[in-house]
Amino acid sequence: MNELKLSKYENAVLYLCSKIKDQSIRGKKKLAKLLYYVDFDRFEFNESMETITGDSYTRLPMGPVPSSMDSVLAGMSKKGTLSVSSVNEYEGYNPTTVYQARVEPDMSLFDEQDTAILKRVERRYLNLTGKQLENLSHEEAPWLAVDHRGIIPFELAFYRDTDFSNAA
Repeated sequence: MNELKLSKYENAVLYLCSKIKDQSIRGKKKLAKLLYYVDFDRFEFNESMETITGDSYTRLPMGPVPSSMDSVLAGMSKKGTLSVSSVNEYEGYNPTTVYQARVEPDMSLFDEQDTAILKRVERRYLNLTGKQLENLSHEEAPWLAVDHRGIIPFELAFYRDTDFSNAA
């Protein structure tokens, strides 16, 4: 089992939120997939075999989900570093969860490779919808190779077709 890197986890969430115009991420699915790319890209990058959050990921129907995300986000909300709210955006659909940064991320917690991956995820994935990210994750070995509700081994990141030419 991985050991959660709580400070890095929280600040990765704050970083991702801070890079959107209103400093918020709309949708639990979108945030879950962004964290998936943060950790699996970091693990694969330069074959570091390290993650940023230390979380594990479960294969669910809508794609990989970080196992500790709900508890981490609840803790951030309780501390006042993250606002978590629900909005009814579309009639007939479930409310959308909105995550909004209340403080700036502490970038000093991240090494050069962490920062390169956070910026890469920002450039490649931040403007995609949760559904688009779900579809992308469903095409990758980590999701394809694991049974429903199984824990996804990070080593499967090496079987993706990831281009890190723009990561630095």
